[in-house]
Amino acid sequence: MNQYKISFNMLITSLFLLPILFVLLVIGFHSRVLLIKPIHFVLFLLFFLVLLVFFTSLVFVIKYKIQREKITKVKKIIFIVLFVLEFLGASGGLFLLYGPWSGFRNFLISSAMTTMNHRYFATWFYSEEEINKVLEENKLIELEEDTNLNLIHTNENSDKNVYENEYEKQILEKENEGDIYKIIPINEKNFKGYLAVIYDPSRVHARSTKYLNRTGQFVMEMASEEEALLAINGGGFLDVDKKGTGGVPDGVLIENGKVKTDYGYDTSGGLIGFTNDNKLLLGKMNASEALKKGVRDAVSFRPFLIVNGKKSFTKGNGGWGNAPRTAIGQRRDGIVLLLVTDGRTISNPGATLVDIMNILYNYGAYNAANLDGGTSSVMVLPKEKAKKYISEKEMNSHCRKEYCYINDIVNGSGEHRTRPVASSFIVK
Repeated sequence: MNQYKISFNMLITSLFLLPILFVLLVIGFHSRVLLIKPIHFVLFLLFFLVLLVFFTSLVFVIKYKIQREKITKVKKIIFIVLFVLEFLGASGGLFLLYGPWSGFRNFLISSAMTTMNHRYFATWFYSEEEINKVLEENKLIELEEDTNLNLIHTNENSDKNVYENEYEKQILEKENEGDIYKIIPINEKNFKGYLAVIYDPSRVHARSTKYLNRTGQFVMEMASEEEALLAINGGGFLDVDKKGTGGVPDGVLIENGKVKTDYGYDTSGGLIGFTNDNKLLLGKMNASEALKKGVRDAVSFRPFLIVNGKKSFTKGNGGWGNAPRTAIGQRRDGIVLLLVTDGRTISNPGATLVDIMNILYNYGAYNAANLDGGTSSVMVLPKEKAKKYISEKEMNSHCRKEYCYINDIVNGSGEHRTRPVASSFIVK
């Protein structure tokens, strides 16, 4: 009987170990980041050892006719439930990671590889070759043409009684005649957000952190110091020493005609700024070239989504996965569109580049660009205005002094908080 009990316990133990070891082995065949080669080899031997124990124990238990032993019904049920859960979890996880359906794989790789600190979500499970293949199948290709500012007419009378479509009606209908801006809630399948419509583009300015080249600043603080009517985060920043402090803006940053930074920007996108005649200019240029073109305020980020009324070419989800997003655009009548979307929750995983490009295009953006996203994505309003968009309960977590952010911010660790950034766009 003792030999039977030992065999039975070994059978149960091996039965639970086998799915776990199998999952690790499969992951090890795809990536050497989570499991280096020596560990993978040890797991390989251990798997076959446990498999041998399983079959040896099974033969012995069957020999002694386990069905005649007194095993309570409750124990049987618990054993079956636990094994089924483990089996489903292991097989389901492997199916999502490596199965024929590529949706989850595309989402995981494209989302993780565009983050600053969480690329391991992809590299743990996939080889460099697999990652590059997914990124190649999901990317955005910008239009290679200069923005034609002659097509933007900032003094155009936008008063209409008949609208071309529902989007134009939402943009041009004002609650009060003298409104400086309006906010349109965005509700889509995988995300929610807000589109701020700024009627006077001369009110939109870039603002840099006051701790430039040291650390970033929260958008809420920038808005408060500028007594802004509204603010969103702006361009990207360099991850100096992998600390992600947000203090060093990437590329070109110009504030009120003064150059704050002028770093090379050898990637997609480039300068995103407003000229002295309040037109949104998108282009690949340094600070000196931007000033010659009359740029007064600018940040740098990527990619450009819409140029001269034409959308960029996209494959798959656009290559950046689902995440919180911030974007900026301008219509031909000069109206500026500031878009911020939520993400990183089960109910709202976030928007793709295709999603935000389509939203801005539908609302008439003639030129538009993506801004820094993820934990940086935030839209800030004065507290009295923010009350319309957040609950009394959220006021405690969303507000500091007289300003609040109105979107639901979730960082890469799942915490509901934002981070200091290098720049912002403020509406004064």
